[in-house]
Amino acid sequence: MPYRRHLTAALCACLLALPALAAPSKATPTPTAQQLLAASQPAEWRTPDPRNLLVMQLSTGRVLIELAPDFTPRHVANIRTLAHEHYYDGLAIVRVQDNFVTQWDDPAGDDGGDKAKLRSLGTAHATLAPEFTRPFDAKLPFTRLPDGDMYAPEVGFSAGFPVARNRKAGQEWLTHCYGMVGVGRDNPPDSGNGSALYAVIGQAPRRLDRNLAVVGRVIEGMPLLSGLPRGKGPMGFYATPAHRTVIESVRLAADLPVAQRPAVQVLRTDSVTFAALVEAQRNRHDAFYAVPAGKIDLCSIDVPVRSHTSAGNRVIRGAP
Repeated sequence: MPYRRHLTAALCACLLALPALAAPSKATPTPTAQQLLAASQPAEWRTPDPRNLLVMQLSTGRVLIELAPDFTPRHVANIRTLAHEHYYDGLAIVRVQDNFVTQWDDPAGDDGGDKAKLRSLGTAHATLAPEFTRPFDAKLPFTRLPDGDMYAPEVGFSAGFPVARNRKAGQEWLTHCYGMVGVGRDNPPDSGNGSALYAVIGQAPRRLDRNLAVVGRVIEGMPLLSGLPRGKGPMGFYATPAHRTVIESVRLAADLPVAQRPAVQVLRTDSVTFAALVEAQRNRHDAFYAVPAGKIDLCSIDVPVRSHTSAGNRVIRGAP
């Protein structure tokens, strides 16, 4: 892939061509994310596959979730089936635990709920073999971060998703960074089928890595999930049903008419601009940051997303 093969040379050329993006020094402040994104090229952005894009409609707005079938193919296929058959429509956000997760599920499955009223899964599978990791594959795209990680020998990004790898163990997996979406389960490893999903809304709970199936990432609408009132029951579950947020609908973008599909793009994590964003954040120097960190951790990087319409582009995530 040309982005990966010539990344260093292309980044140097980009910075030389744009004086405002020069390496940080006392005389030259680090370029801002807005400056770097404004200088990005159209080819550095990708449009999510509509077969991998969930559109969740709440009364307060829209949440978009990009699925990651390269890492959890069985769970993604089951989620697609549930969305095709409108399983999620009318379910609810049943749990918001501060600094941890927001979870949506069938309310009848809560402790104290009427299990006899659990919604049918339709043609989806009730149990699935665990997909907490996947076999290491050197052919998968991977942009490695330069600094260490406490949880894995290597970390980086694959097609916009944060990934950890262990070559010796022959494994790689999606990580529990902010905005990542996982599959709720009970104690049996095969009990997670995608009918219960959660999004990470707090500090990255990396201890969950390799213990749950992570299926994707929220690319739009995180404030709608992270800004909800916290549940007062154990583990953040809502003790009062009236406090739950009802899910109006969940659809795959591929099931919507073309004109109604979300017009969003994600910055390629094998691009020159992404490399520049990472380096600028590692060595940020400006009037406020007198001492650059010199390092960066996986979950501190928010991959930019923008709306892409005939009226122009607008970054909606990843450029503070």
